[in-house]
Amino acid sequence: MSDLRLSVNLVLNDELQRVTEYYHQTSGVTSTMVQTAKERLERYAPLLAYLFPELEKTHGIIESPLMPIKAFSDYGEAGGYWLKGDHALAVAGSVKARGGIHEVLEFVDRLSEEYCLMPNNSVIDLLSERSLEVLNKYKVTVGSTGNLGMSVGIISAALGMQAVIHMSTEAKEWKKQRLRDRGATVIEHDGDYALAVEEGREEALADAFSHFVDDEQSISLFCGYAVAGSRLKAQIDEFGIQVDAEHPLFVYIPCGVGGAPGGITYGLKGEFGDYVHVFFVEPEDSSCFAVQMTHLEQPNISIYDVGQKNDTEADGLAVPVASQLAVKEMRPRLSGVVVIGEDNLMRDLYLLKEQSDIQIEPSAAAALSGPRAIFNTPEGAAYIEKHGLAEHMPRANHIVWATGGSFMPEDEYKAFWKRGKAMVKA
Repeated sequence: MSDLRLSVNLVLNDELQRVTEYYHQTSGVTSTMVQTAKERLERYAPLLAYLFPELEKTHGIIESPLMPIKAFSDYGEAGGYWLKGDHALAVAGSVKARGGIHEVLEFVDRLSEEYCLMPNNSVIDLLSERSLEVLNKYKVTVGSTGNLGMSVGIISAALGMQAVIHMSTEAKEWKKQRLRDRGATVIEHDGDYALAVEEGREEALADAFSHFVDDEQSISLFCGYAVAGSRLKAQIDEFGIQVDAEHPLFVYIPCGVGGAPGGITYGLKGEFGDYVHVFFVEPEDSSCFAVQMTHLEQPNISIYDVGQKNDTEADGLAVPVASQLAVKEMRPRLSGVVVIGEDNLMRDLYLLKEQSDIQIEPSAAAALSGPRAIFNTPEGAAYIEKHGLAEHMPRANHIVWATGGSFMPEDEYKAFWKRGKAMVKA
């Protein structure tokens, strides 16, 4: 076991208290914006139910289940362990669904105002011949490691718009093919995620009929992700889970550029305030948010600047530079970042399948190391002590956020599962 990369380290957010003026600037996100995003997704629900038959049972609302899981052997005593199953989100199959679909719908709203695409004030009007003729003139462009591209590409194509997804050649081939099968155009780049985003941005800005979905800077995306906060609150209430000073809630979310976990955190803090403690989780060779937190004097610092190589099986987390929008919004909200050794991904992917029969991708498996950082590191102990949580930990609930994986080809999943099994049995 000594050769395995199973380290778990915790970078606490205390560092963000010594920030430069740059980080005192706000991004402009408000709770009203998040509420508007929630209402927009609800308003479009009848159209989504029509376009995607898999949404008929939920009447067009795209939301994932909250489910109990068995604690791993190195987890501590707690009130309960839970998994938020964004890997099972209908249509897009990842955490990116809420934000990506919301931004495309917001863009459609703007086009509707300009061209009067909904004369009867009904989203079903968008299916008319005239509306589709207008929408077909427009293009939605995004740079993505895969999951955001899936969300944006699928909804854009379904609404009759052109969808152009810029991806690195190293992105998962099955994600590229799924996009092509849904009618999207995939443009591959020899560089990493950052290059794909930049190329996509330049192309879109040069085309008056193109809208660019900016994973690094979009408030619309961020607010769409934040809708998860109120939805999780409703699920927690349904399970009768208490969240208060004596029953703290810990949430662990895999982090790539930071937009999706940042939006979710914003929404959770709006619902639960100081009673929720949110941690991002990143692989050690692609930990852009942790790097930015520890180099606050260098906005937009890259992982390459500190010797990381962006080499990880967690393709959805393989991002060199953190979103500055997310960094600003997380300053008063994020508890810390967990940085894990690469082999934790395979081991936990295997253990989750064996213990709870849940199948996720490596990027999502990162979240499962979150509780270890709280219970098994000096920084975790220091956090518990600082916040006066020690006597309440046996009643705390822990939620790991599974961000994707249900659409992963079985043969690819099986290969990861076998690697994880070998680690556990070694």
